Amino acid sequence: MNNTKYYVAPLLLLSLTGQVWAAETESDENWVDSSHKTVRQYLKAWSNDIDSWFGDTDPNNPSSATLRLMLDNRWNRYDGYSIKPRVRGKIKLPTLKRRWSLVFGDESIDNTMDDSVNPERKDPLQTKKLDRKSSRNDNASVALRFSKELKNWGGIDTDLDLGIRHGADIFLRAKVGKDWNWTETLSSRLEQIYRYGINSKHFLRSNFDVKHHESAQISNISSLFLEYTHDNDEETYWGNSIYRQHRFSGNRELNYGIFTGGPIIHKKADLTVYGPFISWRQPIYKQWVFLKPEAQYYNDRKAERTHFVNLFLRLEAVF
Repeated sequence: MNNTKYYVAPLLLLSLTGQVWAAETESDENWVDSSHKTVRQYLKAWSNDIDSWFGDTDPNNPSSATLRLMLDNRWNRYDGYSIKPRVRGKIKLPTLKRRWSLVFGDESIDNTMDDSVNPERKDPLQTKKLDRKSSRNDNASVALRFSKELKNWGGIDTDLDLGIRHGADIFLRAKVGKDWNWTETLSSRLEQIYRYGINSKHFLRSNFDVKHHESAQISNISSLFLEYTHDNDEETYWGNSIYRQHRFSGNRELNYGIFTGGPIIHKKADLTVYGPFISWRQPIYKQWVFLKPEAQYYNDRKAERTHFVNLFLRLEAVF
């Protein structure tokens, strides 16, 4: 635990200096702005080229693309330090009536209901500082997505993906979700995700969020998930984050609460991980570059670990 301060101090320093950078007025365009603009131009040209594969394009209704680049850093005293690059992009295809899009990159990012608020807190650390093979496989996913809102079914939104992941795993993925606004201050959302891959077999996940909005800036949230995988072995895991969220000007956000979770064995839910967490997210330097540090104080009964500090830091660029 003596080395923890060497990891906490840089996170605090980055967070404080990030507030100053984000508050500065952007002046003349520099190489960072120029690079961002160039990437955006390439994405636009690329999306229009892909859109033209499916029919005649309409200059008044052009295609568009979004891209997220993430660098996830993790540390604890048991597993050490690891870093994982992640990519997720989406290209809209208006020639196909805007119901179709092309998605690529790490498809597990779409499994969480709100990735910026609720990152996967049960993910094990990588055994290597940077596992290039694992990172390459996780980001090697591309799929054609059909999206439609079923208004006759009470406003259920649906996504249906057909694609390939990890280089050889052809998969079909379905996602359905529905929002409920119970009162002016109380809302909830339920999502169901099912994926079947030729190699990865069955994956099923349910997400259920309940939000109580105290004001426009403060919310109390309960985020529950249930995840089932069946490849060679069957595994079921559950987790619940109960936290308070504060939203500030300048796209800054503070979350703090308690996470509980564990495996489900023989239809019995076990509690093996629990403890508090706190996270902060804000733009740094530019409004499209984000910093998200998170500190967790969980135990792990399965690994016979009492409560210990986990540190997480995400650097993200949005194009």
